[in-house]
Amino acid sequence: MPAHKIAQGPILCLDIGSGTQDVLLYFPDREIENCPKLVLPAPSRVLAGRIREATAQRRAVHLHGCNMGGGFHSAMKAHLAAGMPFSCTRDAAFSLADDLLALAATGVDIREDCPEGAADFLAADYDPVFWARALDTLGLPSPAMVTACAQDHGFHPGQSNRRGRFVLWEKLLHEAHGQPESLLYQEVPACFTRLQDLQRSIGGGPVADTGAAAVLGALFEPTVRRKAEARGLTLVNIGNSHTVAFLLYQGRVWGVYEHHTGLVDAPRLWDQLARFRKGLLNFEEIFDDRGHGVMRLDLPKEAGGFADTLVLGPRRTMLEGYDVEFPAPGGDMMLTGSFGLVEGLRLQGRL
Repeated sequence: MPAHKIAQGPILCLDIGSGTQDVLLYFPDREIENCPKLVLPAPSRVLAGRIREATAQRRAVHLHGCNMGGGFHSAMKAHLAAGMPFSCTRDAAFSLADDLLALAATGVDIREDCPEGAADFLAADYDPVFWARALDTLGLPSPAMVTACAQDHGFHPGQSNRRGRFVLWEKLLHEAHGQPESLLYQEVPACFTRLQDLQRSIGGGPVADTGAAAVLGALFEPTVRRKAEARGLTLVNIGNSHTVAFLLYQGRVWGVYEHHTGLVDAPRLWDQLARFRKGLLNFEEIFDDRGHGVMRLDLPKEAGGFADTLVLGPRRTMLEGYDVEFPAPGGDMMLTGSFGLVEGLRLQGRL
C-alpha cells in the first residue's frame, strides 16, 4: 500500500484507445451515475483528420510533442504519397516508429524546427491545454489528479515488439501473483515509452495499459466481483485493435491471451478461448499467427474450468449468439477502462 492517499477532489480518468478516448471525471463522494462521462474521438484519430485536411489543402505538415498512439500512420503515408512534405521532431517521431532511420528513409524529415508555412500539429495522447478549456467550457472543476491508460507495445530493441509486450503479462502472472492492480504504474517500466510520455503529459499521475484497465474495470462492477469470488470467469475485452482474455478467480489473474482483433473471427476466437481454458492452446500458435501469445498458470479446481465468459469492448458483438454475458461496469461498457483506473486506485488503497 502506498504511503500516501490521493489528493482530495475529482480525478480525471482517461482510457485512450485507437478509436475513442473514454473519459470519467470521478468524484469520490458521488454516486458513479452522477459523475460526468464522455466518449470522444481518440487523439490519434483527431490528428489523422487534421493531417488529411492539410493534405487536401496541399500544405506541408510538421508534428511536435511526444510519443502517442500511431493511429495517424496511414494519414501520414497518404500525405507523403500526395507529394507533400511531412516532418516531425525526434520525440514525436517515436509515435510512428521505433527505428528513426527507417522512418527517415520513408521520406519523413526529422527536425526540431517547423518549416515555414507548414501546418504545425501537437502529437500527444493528452493535451493539458485542451482539457483545461474543455472542463472550463463544461462548467466542471479542474481535477486534483489525472490518471490514464493506453496500449503500449513497448520498445524492445533486438526482439519482436509483440513478444516484448507479452512480458507485461508474464510478469503479472509470475512476479505480481496475478494481482491486476500491480499494472497501474506510478513508476513505469523503461520499455513502455508511450506510457512514460503519457505520464509526463498528465502531470505524473498513475498510468496503465488498456488491457490491465479492462480487467480492473470488470472488477469495478460488484456483481462481477461476486461471481469471480465464487467461481472462475473468462473475461474477454474485444477492442478495436487488440483482443485480450483473462482467466479470473478470487481477485487474481490465472491466465492471459492476446491477439489482434482483425486477425480473428467469432468461430476462431471461441475455439481458441475454449482451448485456452483447458491448457490446449500454446504461445507459439498465437504468436506465429501474428498475435501476442497465451500463458496460464496451473488452475485451481475450485474455479470450475473458468466456463462463464464475460465480454467487453467496442467489438464485443463479435461473440453475440455464443454462451456469453455482456456486463456493463458502472452502467456503461464504454467506460470500463476508466472505471478500471478507479478500481486500481481502490485496490492499491489510494481511495
